[in-house]
Amino acid sequence: MSGGRIPILLDVDTGVDDAMAIALALRLDAVELVGVTTVAGNVTLEHTTENTRRVLAWLGAPEIPVARGMSRPLVRPLRTAAWVHGDTGLGGFAPPPSPVPLSPVTAPEFMVRTARERPGEVVFVCVGPLTNLAVALGLEPDLPRLVRRVVIMGGAFTVPGNVTPAAEFNVYVDPESAAAVARSALPITFIGLDVTHQVALLRTEWERLGAATDPAARLVRGVGQHSFARRGIDQMHLHDPLAVAVAACPNLVRTRATGVAIDTGLGARAGETMLVERPGLPTHDVALEVDAAAFGTLFRSALRLEVVAG
Repeated sequence: MSGGRIPILLDVDTGVDDAMAIALALRLDAVELVGVTTVAGNVTLEHTTENTRRVLAWLGAPEIPVARGMSRPLVRPLRTAAWVHGDTGLGGFAPPPSPVPLSPVTAPEFMVRTARERPGEVVFVCVGPLTNLAVALGLEPDLPRLVRRVVIMGGAFTVPGNVTPAAEFNVYVDPESAAAVARSALPITFIGLDVTHQVALLRTEWERLGAATDPAARLVRGVGQHSFARRGIDQMHLHDPLAVAVAACPNLVRTRATGVAIDTGLGARAGETMLVERPGLPTHDVALEVDAAAFGTLFRSALRLEVVAG
């Protein structure tokens, strides 16, 4: 590891909270962002990839490799969340294009290559549908022993879903990939709605960012436009930034070691994530409690939101 920093590969479907997660990964001293892979989810792959490149360039890190991944789920048609993130995914924010070209390899190949080059070191943080990770597992069966840890923003284990009463969006979009990942021996920490619905950016905070000068704070202001100004919500849940924070600071959450099963049927409970105890099923860590105050301090300090709000 570089200077004791944690090497992180971030797998995104860059919409609003993904953009903030990228910013947080770049700003945390404990993190070395070694690459970003993109997948279809919040919006189409074309948009998630372009958004990712633009956000990195906006934040002064265009050199971070970006590898384009899967354009649709393994089995099902793609369902996006443009109504939440805006038509292009960044809530109306439009940073300039990146001057740096894409990586010549696909996202699953990039994942495997990165893990092979730094065995036992890299933490994967996956904050979109798990299609890329499932394909990477198919490419490299030894991936579970090559990665240090996998932090996944996905699931709703003890709370209702946010797409259906049963399912959280990332798992709902591609439950087959999520099920393959959950059945694997990857050392996973699931960051689901159980904890992400306890951390949020408030409308009053967002409004004060109109005077922001720091690029990360201006990014938060820009991507919040669709949610706060158009949709009229009072708070924006910080799903993906929490996953990045937990990768750097695991003590932010309390987890339960358990098996995880996912409904891959076609009925009303498709994409449901369940805590199960079953012989032979791998055990993963599922976050059930979060230190919301500690995360809030870390997030606002790193993105320099407190300077504006103070």
